[in-house]
Amino acid sequence: METFAIEGGRPLSGSLRIQGAKNAALPILAASVLAEGQFYIYDVPHLKDIKVMLEILTALGAKAKHVDGCVDLDTTSVSVPHVPDDLMSQMRSSIFLAGPLLARLGEVTISRPGGCDIGERRIDLHLSGLTALGAKIEESEGYITFRAKQLRGTNVFLSFPSVGATENIMMAAVLAKGTTRICNAAREPEIIDLQNFLNAMGARIRGAGTDTIEITGVQRLRSVSYRIIPDRIVTGTFVLAVGIAQGHIELTNTLPEQLTALIEVVRSCGVEIKTRHDIMEIKSNSRPRAYDRIITSPYPGFPTDLQAQLMVFLSQARGTSVIKETIFEGRFKHVNELARMGASIYVDLGSAIIRGVGKLTATSVEATDLRAGAALVLAGLAAEGITTVNQIHHIDRGYDRLEEQLRRLGADITRVSI
Repeated sequence: METFAIEGGRPLSGSLRIQGAKNAALPILAASVLAEGQFYIYDVPHLKDIKVMLEILTALGAKAKHVDGCVDLDTTSVSVPHVPDDLMSQMRSSIFLAGPLLARLGEVTISRPGGCDIGERRIDLHLSGLTALGAKIEESEGYITFRAKQLRGTNVFLSFPSVGATENIMMAAVLAKGTTRICNAAREPEIIDLQNFLNAMGARIRGAGTDTIEITGVQRLRSVSYRIIPDRIVTGTFVLAVGIAQGHIELTNTLPEQLTALIEVVRSCGVEIKTRHDIMEIKSNSRPRAYDRIITSPYPGFPTDLQAQLMVFLSQARGTSVIKETIFEGRFKHVNELARMGASIYVDLGSAIIRGVGKLTATSVEATDLRAGAALVLAGLAAEGITTVNQIHHIDRGYDRLEEQLRRLGADITRVSI
């Protein structure tokens, strides 16, 4: 077991390069099984989820090495149509393998995926989308088997713009016969990155980033080299860290245009943000102002993955703010932990009312999921005393050595084995 020990009260300063995006890397690694050959994927962060995905690919017959942010992956011998149960249970993103393995091997068996406990995240849209493409699906004793000799293009309408379902259907459809249209598709930047990767492999996809994606099936794909986009959620976490701890930092390898919803909120609260090319400069030297109401929603709205971190930021504000969570019903578990640190937050019917208190008090807190854990680390930066964050394996799922990155910016944070 490991924890973070954080002594608050130190403003942040310095420069930091943002890691590659976990939520782009995972589906891209899964998509690699669509072709035989040698892949070189760059800017892949060293995370628990990435490690699990590479272990799954190895179990399927691939050869994988991850050194200095580059994944060297040989998918020539992928032939196993069953994702190991123990690995499937560790990471929800393993569901991404259903589409590409079905397209390549004609059959795949998975157990229901695991991941963070932040509310119900059904996979029904994955199942209905692959069924529409011609897959036959059998469910028995916790296992799901997909079979299809030849997938066929069709029109797929998603009742909700699910990122995972959009990506899974895209990956299956690239080798289907005919044309597939995904209507009410998710629009996240990570979907554009997946489209760019698949098109580099020889796929014919257009429309990613809009609500309609069109995929014209091809017979064969090839292996490629590719670089993952920067992680917008990690970027946003460091932006909010400056608003919470105060200070002046520069972030490189960013895509500010992907964070317009966050930037609008944070600037309105008094934090200075300048952008040029892939660089963001963030400066704050006083308590932020409150923000009337923020509603989480699919991209390009305010991301649910930054809701917990924003709540810590608003706990420092002058006045009262409201956050309404519309994506995951279980994503307020950090509220109780923040309250133990002195935050004044009241939850009612999916909304959190945050009355800024200015100062938090250090204590021992539990990370209940990835983003809640990151939020508690940010709270520790502002708290008086030494905050201990437990269960940090959740944080390691999405942040590449978070404590080292924060130390580069002057934070007093240590990883402690217990």
